[in-house]
Amino acid sequence: MFYAAAQTMASGRRSGWCAAVGFHLAGLGHIAAAAFGVSILLQMIPTLFSVMKVVGAGYLIWLGIKYLMRRTPLHSHNSVPNLQATKALKDSIVVEALNPKSALFYLAFLPQFTDASASLPVWAQIVVLGIVVNAMFSVTDAILIEMSHAAMRLLKASERVALVLQRIGGGILIVLGVNLAFARQ
Repeated sequence: MFYAAAQTMASGRRSGWCAAVGFHLAGLGHIAAAAFGVSILLQMIPTLFSVMKVVGAGYLIWLGIKYLMRRTPLHSHNSVPNLQATKALKDSIVVEALNPKSALFYLAFLPQFTDASASLPVWAQIVVLGIVVNAMFSVTDAILIEMSHAAMRLLKASERVALVLQRIGGGILIVLGVNLAFARQ
């Protein structure tokens, strides 16, 4: 959620929405992995979990540093909003795909609500439940993105304020990356 808010603050509403869509697309991959048992590898092979965590954290930190180093706001009149939104979509897919906690969340959470005696096979129940959970996450994403956008509109009176907000977004990405790097399994 904070990643989508940071994208909204740094690059505007469209980038925030694209970041949320990217997370949900990667989330579908995690759902499929949970449904078909791939996520169990993350529990069985701790090194794989650690590698994904470090790479994902490094990517978040790198994105944050890029925002901090820019001398002009991303959404200035010289920028191309479609390119920023496309980049936010791609970056969020990578960030979410490399988030082992998401994969483990789907693996640990969804099977608790399945029933082996139901008419649908367990894998299909996990897929349905995962899609429902993903849709529920969309509600919180929508609220956060729109609130971030409203705050940006109020504060975006000057290029200086926009640059400060972009740097705050970059700082949030760095904090998220550091938190992921030092989080326990």
